[in-house]
Amino acid sequence: METSLDKRAIPGAAPSSAPASGTVQRTVYSVLGAISFSHLLNDMIQSLILAIYPMLKDNFALSFTQIGLITLTYQITASMLQPLVGVYTDKRPLPYSLPVGMGFTLCGLLLMSVAPSFGVLLVAAALVGCGSSVFHPESSRVARMASGGKHGLAQSLFQVGGNAGSSLGPLLAAAIIIPHGQRSIAWFSAAALVGMVVLTQIGRWYKAHPALKKKRAEVPHVQLSRGRVAAAMSVLVLLVFSKYFYLASINSYFTFYLIDRFHLPIQAAQVHLFVFLAAVAAGTIIGGPVGDRIGRKYVIWGSILGVTPFTLMLPYANLFWTSVLTIIIGVVLASAFSAILVYAQELIPGKVGMVAGLFFGFAFGLGGIGAAVLGQLADATSITFVYKVCSFLPLIGILTVFLPDVEGKKAKKAAA
Repeated sequence: METSLDKRAIPGAAPSSAPASGTVQRTVYSVLGAISFSHLLNDMIQSLILAIYPMLKDNFALSFTQIGLITLTYQITASMLQPLVGVYTDKRPLPYSLPVGMGFTLCGLLLMSVAPSFGVLLVAAALVGCGSSVFHPESSRVARMASGGKHGLAQSLFQVGGNAGSSLGPLLAAAIIIPHGQRSIAWFSAAALVGMVVLTQIGRWYKAHPALKKKRAEVPHVQLSRGRVAAAMSVLVLLVFSKYFYLASINSYFTFYLIDRFHLPIQAAQVHLFVFLAAVAAGTIIGGPVGDRIGRKYVIWGSILGVTPFTLMLPYANLFWTSVLTIIIGVVLASAFSAILVYAQELIPGKVGMVAGLFFGFAFGLGGIGAAVLGQLADATSITFVYKVCSFLPLIGILTVFLPDVEGKKAKKAAA
């Protein structure tokens, strides 16, 4: 007999009974849609902070060092706390921590809108970072719970919301906050309130989920030695490093590259950046389902190592081919993260929150560190040289050969 979670679960309807061992649950698209929408709101608010740096610099007469301290404060709370939150919630799930995390973000926005000094800005940035550190591990767990076994698809749908939010933040900041000043930051507290409402409903579904009534789900998994698991995790970390360092070169400096190399006006360069971000969103959606169908190790191979020819060509291409290559790079490279995250969660079963916190936190931290390092390199050399150096980063994808075939062995164990 097949059991399923009610697709109307978001209003809080609990499943009538826990499914028996071995039954199949459907993918709960209403929950996946809600958690993706919440991810959009969360990452939109995060990207607002970065987008208003020029305004804050003028308003408070900040130095670039102080701007860097704001980023550092935000990154420490947003990235380093995530694995700790994940480890704790793996042992003690907290369904209502999601709206509480968004509440931290709400407080950070309100405080930033009225901050009278640099010190208060740091506190506000820390609060927004804390909200993000709570949100990502637990929301990734919710996506997996609602996946119905389609783990890659679920993670892709969840992450594409974050990608969309990150691209919306700068646009909204330019349209609303920059013209109306610091106090208009508070207007975005409405988005945080909406997020709290949605996440409260998700928390009700999460609390009623049968998985919380079991000590551990009875699913087949591969028994690997600690050494092999550690080696595989090290490879995955290096793959994430290559992906996010390269993405940092595009996200932070692509407009400068286009202006410097092709003499484009700022508006035209921004259009090219938005096209790249759209390609990243498309790749995020594609990577998860493809990994579910053909295997996540193949997606990792194709995404990280497979993008190398295109990154190597980019620094030498004309404007037309630069546009084409960046679309290809965005789609191909973005398909990796869902596959890497789900692969790692299957490598360490029962540690969904810890793995999600580790990889989301590490990815976020690498983006900030990469931007700083590449900025220094650009100052010392040129922006074109940065892209020549970064073009070799995807070669790290060859390390995928050292990843064990977890999915194939798991399938054989399940059949046995």
